Amino acid sequence: MAKGSYITGLDIGTAYIRAVQGKFTQETGEPLSIIGASEVISQGLRKGVLIDIEEAVSCISQAIEKIERMTGVGVTSVNVSVSGNHISTLPSHGVIAVSRADGEITEADVVRCIDASQAISVPQNREILHVFPKNFTLDGQSGIKDPHGMSGVRLEVDTLIVQAGLPFVKNLTRSVSQAGLEIGDLVLSPLATGEAVLSKRQKDLGVCVVDLGAGTTSLAVYEEGELLHAGVIPVGGQHITNDLAIGLRSSIEVAEKVKLMFGHSDIKAVGKNEEIQLSQFEPGETDSVMRHYAVEIIQARLEEIFDLVAKELKNIGRDGKLPAGVVLTGGGSRLPNVVEFAKKHLRLPASLGKSQGINTVIDKVDDPGFATALGLVLWGQKYGQGHSFSAGSIFSSVKRMFAHPAMEKAKKWLKSFMP
Repeated sequence: MAKGSYITGLDIGTAYIRAVQGKFTQETGEPLSIIGASEVISQGLRKGVLIDIEEAVSCISQAIEKIERMTGVGVTSVNVSVSGNHISTLPSHGVIAVSRADGEITEADVVRCIDASQAISVPQNREILHVFPKNFTLDGQSGIKDPHGMSGVRLEVDTLIVQAGLPFVKNLTRSVSQAGLEIGDLVLSPLATGEAVLSKRQKDLGVCVVDLGAGTTSLAVYEEGELLHAGVIPVGGQHITNDLAIGLRSSIEVAEKVKLMFGHSDIKAVGKNEEIQLSQFEPGETDSVMRHYAVEIIQARLEEIFDLVAKELKNIGRDGKLPAGVVLTGGGSRLPNVVEFAKKHLRLPASLGKSQGINTVIDKVDDPGFATALGLVLWGQKYGQGHSFSAGSIFSSVKRMFAHPAMEKAKKWLKSFMP
């Protein structure tokens, strides 16, 4: 009988830590099935970055315990999201001479070429998180996706390198390790989100996924099926709540409830005479505020967020030039009319992200806040991070990842082309 493989994604966010567990059977080709999902309020993080490891470890342990009780499957290894404004991307280029005398390009040649693209100056406090091959050039012929099996003398590759701050990565891995877990893969948050909500056609046409998180807004841009750009903006939904707390002269808790119940992204849709009685959220509050005023505060911060997203797109020459538009996810995408707001400010088609290619009876997985955790599971299935749940079969890939992360990413990328 074929054994099922279990993959767990762990999204360590500023507001919530979410875990999702999926099951699939490689031998029978059964589709991925999501069998568990959990979330706990996050502590010890600010703007996507750890500031208190002990608090974070406690929250991670709670999220894993909840999902283990739900599924009855022990979790030992997780795919973990990485976020924060320490993330950066840069293009690179690698060149090698083909090794075989007959000029046939082997898998080893392709991996060597991708590895050569890493021959860049990396500061001591930075680490290469991902290396994405985009196009190969063989003896002057460009635009080749997979040169394996072709013949030539000189092989080149254009890659996109994603770097992260080494101290932030170490703190993240330490917190996961102290929670008794091994890391199957570290994945940039918007890339995982893209796996969950973007179709192949959208990636081919040109699309930007925007994750409106609590502490940060992350984005990934795809074109011709390849990652073109990724970034993290250190402004998110929590900043809207903070602005409301100041403007309404209320507590953070009251401001968050006002945002969730009365928030809107279009001030024209709100009546000027609508009042919000703060006493319904907290007995000690006696003030009332005009909803129009609260929405003004929300809209001002939203404008800032989308202006920063537009700036990122302008920097790569894709401002208003993505046929598949923008796909919104994250808790911030729940704000009423935010899709129309995005269309107006980014001058692009916009839609809410919906999970792609999964089977589940767990309703909460459809929540946009779970997109990243779900994407981590799909990432594991796509790149082979799933592992059979049986005695002696659990493996750790932490040492392998840190010993040569880009080499492993290249091998996984190559395998995706093989039948």
